[in-house]
Amino acid sequence: MTLVLGIETSCDETSAAVVRDGKVILSNIISSQAQLHAKYGGVFPEMASRMHIEAIHPVIIQALSEARVTLDSIQAIAVTRGPGLAGSLIVGMNAAKGLALGCGLPLIGVSHLEGHLYSLQLIAGAEAIQFPVMCLIVSGGHTELVLMNEQLVYQRLGGTVDDAAGEAFDKVGRMLGLPYPGGPHVEKIAKEGNAQAFKFPRSWLEGTNDFSFSGLKTAVLRELKKLAPTLRAGEDAPPAATPTADLAASFQAAVIEVLTVKTVNAAREHNAKAIFMAGGVSANKVLQSEMSRRSGGIPVRFPPLILCTDNAAMIAAAGYQRFMAGQRDSLDIDVKPNWKLT
Repeated sequence: MTLVLGIETSCDETSAAVVRDGKVILSNIISSQAQLHAKYGGVFPEMASRMHIEAIHPVIIQALSEARVTLDSIQAIAVTRGPGLAGSLIVGMNAAKGLALGCGLPLIGVSHLEGHLYSLQLIAGAEAIQFPVMCLIVSGGHTELVLMNEQLVYQRLGGTVDDAAGEAFDKVGRMLGLPYPGGPHVEKIAKEGNAQAFKFPRSWLEGTNDFSFSGLKTAVLRELKKLAPTLRAGEDAPPAATPTADLAASFQAAVIEVLTVKTVNAAREHNAKAIFMAGGVSANKVLQSEMSRRSGGIPVRFPPLILCTDNAAMIAAAGYQRFMAGQRDSLDIDVKPNWKLT
């Protein structure tokens, strides 16, 4: 039995978890700052790092307590090294280094993106991965298309050239006067709207596996300005008469069509045995159903909601794989805010 303590502080969630053998979650404590950042319409980096400093120790203590283990029972400490906000990453890294030094435990730096992929192994009864797998990592900060050829071996096929899909959801949510984070609220009101009401553009970037959502976001703003000429981006909510549900549904349909078509096409091109979706946007029910509908029989897997957003259990799961592969990092490793998954 191998127990890994995971620590995640890449953005605005302070999380610690204990995972057994890379598959069984014994605890997964998440302290979210979402309400604190809501008034800014996005994450305020300096505030995020300060709040991580306050929360990191109690969150680790709670994770150990809920798992009913002590540090003497832990075999390794896995911590998010990047990508993410530099100030936030440093808090988690320093906490992990202190524990590793004080307890004589191996330290393992893990990619936040790799953690998202291994979140699917934490689902009860998850089958062993059959390679190759086409992976869509889609969240507020990332939209990446990655081919997973074997354990811990990746080929990045493409990614966003501007806004991540989740970032576009949040920004459009703000335009529509919805609370932060905008993604879940856009999805909710889109259920009441007509996805064909507005003909928003799809950016295909032909010949690549890249994504672009900046133009779509601008198209929504232009439509809003037609409906409310005095409206400016990120300011007052549109008038009550604005067809918010139709705008949300049409925007969501445009994002999801591009995500699903490009992912399925890449999966077919590389003879993928499965499609994995991970990250906060993968919790979107329309995205889940559309990916399954378009996949043409290729199995589609995605984690439950609690594992879609940032959490330390996924870092511990990825850390377990690296620990078993022999990875050990020295105490002088640094964070990598722009780390690519390759």
